[in-house]
Amino acid sequence: MYYTSKTLADGSHPFMLCVTKNRNRKYIATGYSLLPKYWNDKAKSDAARIRSSYPGDGKDLWRKLENKALAYEKAAENLAEADEQHDTETIVRKATEARKAGRRVKLLAYIEELAAGMVKTGQIGNSTVYRDLGNQLAKFIAAESNVPEPPLGKGQEAEKAEWVKQYDIPFSHLTVAFCNEWEATLRATGVEEITLSLRFRTLRAVLNKAIANELAKPDNYPFARNAADKHKFSVGKFDVSTQKRAVSREELRKLEALQTTSDRAQLAKDVFLFSFFCGGINFVDLAQLRWRNISGPADAQRLNYVRQKTGGKFSLKLLIPATAILESYRPFTYAGPDSYIFPVLDQSKHVSPAQIKNRLHKVLGQVNTDLKTLGEQVGITTPLTTYVARHSMATVLKNSGASTAVISQAMGHSSEAVTAIYLESFAAEVVDNAFDALL
Repeated sequence: MYYTSKTLADGSHPFMLCVTKNRNRKYIATGYSLLPKYWNDKAKSDAARIRSSYPGDGKDLWRKLENKALAYEKAAENLAEADEQHDTETIVRKATEARKAGRRVKLLAYIEELAAGMVKTGQIGNSTVYRDLGNQLAKFIAAESNVPEPPLGKGQEAEKAEWVKQYDIPFSHLTVAFCNEWEATLRATGVEEITLSLRFRTLRAVLNKAIANELAKPDNYPFARNAADKHKFSVGKFDVSTQKRAVSREELRKLEALQTTSDRAQLAKDVFLFSFFCGGINFVDLAQLRWRNISGPADAQRLNYVRQKTGGKFSLKLLIPATAILESYRPFTYAGPDSYIFPVLDQSKHVSPAQIKNRLHKVLGQVNTDLKTLGEQVGITTPLTTYVARHSMATVLKNSGASTAVISQAMGHSSEAVTAIYLESFAAEVVDNAFDALL
């Protein structure tokens, strides 16, 4: 509440938390105050009570106040759920203890806690991203603090945990200066923009989760939320636009005509072309397709699957080249509807999420290596990867006159803006060709 009964030396009134139990009230100072001219008691919403003329970030101030209130509400709920007798003093003491206990949790330990939780819920890919973040931060902390490097090798989990206990840092160390220094260190090692963006977006997510769980203070938040936060660290500054990755339909015909000399090379070729003919299906989804995902009569088959990354459902008409690829594998992989179509995963060997993830990662590396070789053999200058198949599909559709909206739906993008990233190189080529008319 905006406590007008008390006026501070600068003429402002403090914001107070009011805890009420059995008509007994206790007021707790929040540390925040506001001059009366910036307060609108008649506003329709709570957040709007701080006038837009307030020189600071009104929404941020209100968010900080709500976080403080939530901590006491959570303490009261925990006491009630435990069926413990309590009064206002007990609630305040419980909230204070929780806040102090939370602040004992440090950055690296919390990242590992989040990653472990993701593993339990089957989010193996996300857990890897968070653990990579923790490892990179540990290396940076070691270098900055002049302490031994963290043990990050396989089988050194126990040693790493001990290192974290000794050298971990509190969330309060995540300042703008910390972010700037870490960015400079990463750039010095040749880290690309897209990786920088991923690292800092993940770090920001970690800090946001910590603040929401009362493990970190929202004060001195280092990341920019809007244009007014020019002095803070901007995660959006990184250039994550993609370079040209698409190849022309004519170049793809060369790949289609190529005769491979090994099963591994043939798999790489088939994965690329199947992805191209099936809406740019990514490797993770393609490798886990089962024969039950194919439906319809032989002359009008459809591919039905759920994209793991977004949960989006797809039902695609299978073109003749895609059907031919499927039929080439049927004699070798079909043992029933639940059998995998492509010989990437083995139902008897790859059972757990971790085993599946590791196998997919290994085979994807092999496929991309082989694709580059195949591309060179037929004179394609763009290094081929499974991702190039997705870009190429989008670009060929655009070149044929399909709208960005249709391509966006085919690719399962959340918006046309995402699809536009894939089509940037196409747009540049259209402009270049237009300028040729001036000659």
